[in-house]
Amino acid sequence: MSMSDPIADMLTRIRNASRAGHSRVSFPGSRMKEAILRILKTEGFIEEYTVNAQGQKKSIEVQLKYHDKQPVIRQVERVSTPGRRNYIKVEELRPVRNNMGLAIVSTSHGVMTGRRARKLNVGGELLCRVW
Repeated sequence: MSMSDPIADMLTRIRNASRAGHSRVSFPGSRMKEAILRILKTEGFIEEYTVNAQGQKKSIEVQLKYHDKQPVIRQVERVSTPGRRNYIKVEELRPVRNNMGLAIVSTSHGVMTGRRARKLNVGGELLCRVW
């Protein structure tokens, strides 16, 4: 059976694994997921991720990050879904949790954080919020 929202599946797996205290989580891979994970790693929400290619299929393994035995990722919120896309203008991009979290936006310049999108003055599809 095909998955209707693979990004939401990835975020849910990360959220569930961090709440359960797992050190690693794996799921099927894609370029969009890699771009989101690159941002999460750069911003310090995850330790590391590795992409394993087996022929045509990719899988991604994420090493979760903890601070004082508490997960760094407290909450992940999927905003735009395949059934209801959420496009925002640059003026509508707001800080997430007083800049303690981040918004991930898919723009014409690629996938980036909300802060970087405001800096470059571009809007796009608001994929998710992480804090």
